[in-house]
Amino acid sequence: MLSGRSDISLDDRGQAEAAALARLVASRGVTRIVSGPRARTRETAAVVATALHLPVAVATALDEVDFGDFTGRAFAALEGDADWQRWNAERDTARCPGGETMGEAVARAVGFVAGCGEGVTLCVSHCDVIRGVVAHYLGLPLARIFSLGCDPGSVTTLALEGEGAMVVALNERLV
Repeated sequence: MLSGRSDISLDDRGQAEAAALARLVASRGVTRIVSGPRARTRETAAVVATALHLPVAVATALDEVDFGDFTGRAFAALEGDADWQRWNAERDTARCPGGETMGEAVARAVGFVAGCGEGVTLCVSHCDVIRGVVAHYLGLPLARIFSLGCDPGSVTTLALEGEGAMVVALNERLV
């Protein structure tokens, strides 16, 4: 099922991944935690925030892609949908019916990340959004985002440099 912007909570596995994430970033000097508005990102951020004794801010710019009418549908049911096929073939520009383009989702997230300023900000978002931000900074087309790993509870680290960024780590997890 494509969860999209549905407001599902973390299950036991998600809670364990959030706890592992907190251990992973504990010594990284995080000065700020910002989460997307979905329950699963806010809950993940809360676990890390508790461990690091930091508050959590919420930013809609880090929200999941608005999959519109695709939200809540089974992937098997989407396979025969022409709009779904177009979305997957033309990620930069194809619009989800009732939703947004991947390009729009990435632009809002990149705008937020670019404005994070000084210090180490932990942004808690969603895999397609994270992959899209990385693709942007690497100069990759959005059709290539699935060549970038992004597991739940993983850390992708960017070092912002002027208008660009260096990808320091991708899909880092505790084993």
